Amino acid sequence: MSELFRFGISLPKDLLDKFDKLIGEKNYSNRSEAFRDLIRQELIKKEWQEGGEIAGAITLIYDHHKRELINKLTDIQHNHQKVIISTQHIHLDHDNCLEIIAVKGHPKEAQKLADTLKAVKGVKHGVLNMSSTGKDI
Repeated sequence: MSELFRFGISLPKDLLDKFDKLIGEKNYSNRSEAFRDLIRQELIKKEWQEGGEIAGAITLIYDHHKRELINKLTDIQHNHQKVIISTQHIHLDHDNCLEIIAVKGHPKEAQKLADTLKAVKGVKHGVLNMSSTGKDI
């Protein structure tokens, strides 16, 4: 584990009170853990903005009865094999499916794939969750 450093910060009382309430709701054991997570989140955003290697997940909800939808989604995924590392298909109910597509590579490629998949008629919801390969955080 890396060496720990202690430092002080100044915050308005009302902001600190709101932060303490938030970290309590999220079950953080202390402020330090919450601040570490906030810092990591900003570092991950920076990785995405700067175009370094990233990891993430595209989550789609769609109606599997929609004609040709599954074929269109599969074709799009085949055209983006460079960034896709895994997919998982889940049947939520008789009509709806959940697809989780794990991605790794350049952020613009991941975003392009997510945007293309979300735009297909019959996709009810889609989101790209940004994360990191963990190398630089």
